[in-house]
Amino acid sequence: MAIELDDAATSAADPTALRGVYGQFPTGVMAMCAMHDGDPVGFAVSSFNTISIEPPLVAVCVQQGSSTWPLLAASPRIGLSVLAANQKELCRNLARRGRFDRLSGAGWSATPQGAVLIADAAGWLECNIHDIATYGDHELVVLRVRRHRRNDEVAPLVFHASGFRGLVA
Repeated sequence: MAIELDDAATSAADPTALRGVYGQFPTGVMAMCAMHDGDPVGFAVSSFNTISIEPPLVAVCVQQGSSTWPLLAASPRIGLSVLAANQKELCRNLARRGRFDRLSGAGWSATPQGAVLIADAAGWLECNIHDIATYGDHELVVLRVRRHRRNDEVAPLVFHASGFRGLVA
């Protein structure tokens, strides 16, 4: 069956409909966190991509106007934690807007360089900023991985169509 994007297709100018199509792509969810003035700060990231093994580079997209991003960007190191399937509530807290303790009730640790890593996550990356470019209403942040670890004891959290899903073997 051929698919044609004819007059019945929705224009890309409709952001609600476009967000719905983007939402059809399931993603993992990361907590992107660092220390700022002695406190952990961070937010949820679902736009994560690997770029390169050598050098070890990954990328995330950060919405322009975020009040948290400048705090993270000021840290020498940033932690990316692959959230586990049982960390849905933490993910919701990390995705909330406004200033408050998004990590309330969550276990975490900070590296000596300031990256914050979430306890019991499915994996961790300690990174520093490699490059930043602006595209549309987001900044593409390329991060260089300095240290990493994976946790095979838990499954990752999956986000799809505005909801959380599980993986099936």
